[in-house]
Amino acid sequence: MTDPGEKRILKLGVTGGIGSGKTSVCRVFSVLGIPVFSADNEAREVMDIDTSIMLRINTITGKNLYSSGSLDRSELAKLIFNNSRLLEKVNSLVHPVVFSRFREWVKRQDAPYVIMEAAILFESGADKIVDRIMTVVAPVEQRIERVIRRNMLTSDQVMERMRNQLDDEIRIQRSDYVVRNSENDMIIPVILKIHGELLQQVNKSN
Repeated sequence: MTDPGEKRILKLGVTGGIGSGKTSVCRVFSVLGIPVFSADNEAREVMDIDTSIMLRINTITGKNLYSSGSLDRSELAKLIFNNSRLLEKVNSLVHPVVFSRFREWVKRQDAPYVIMEAAILFESGADKIVDRIMTVVAPVEQRIERVIRRNMLTSDQVMERMRNQLDDEIRIQRSDYVVRNSENDMIIPVILKIHGELLQQVNKSN
């Protein structure tokens, strides 16, 4: 779904579970000249600089999560990972602002298509503001190893985060493209093929 006044440019949503390697996949698209909007980074920034959202996060959690001057992310994670209603409330504050930023960002781009990278593309409703969807998948053991190395979490903590995300099979069913990103997979030929298909679609619609 696109706003009537919104610039018509094809939007590819890229998603995948924690540790799937979606950021690495998006880097390849960047090298191909495709702009990438990281919804997760934007959400972090919104929670750090938007004072109205900062105040409302404190209100709905009942805690001052900004006492050190910046958001206590580990404390927020503890509060929301086992409380789906609280998670929903925080998301309902942040997602509309991120979507608005995405729409404004799209207007400034000059490329055949753009990418929105989002860990919770479906859960946040971002799938409704993109035209095509790609899911990045990888074996669970490799995902756990990657996240332990990157985020210094325990195996149990990573598994807990995985349980709070959509199952890969559900993502795959709702996606136009799938990139398998295990240690043994050659992702560049797959990405080049998808890139070519998207360019063809853009050319046909112009």
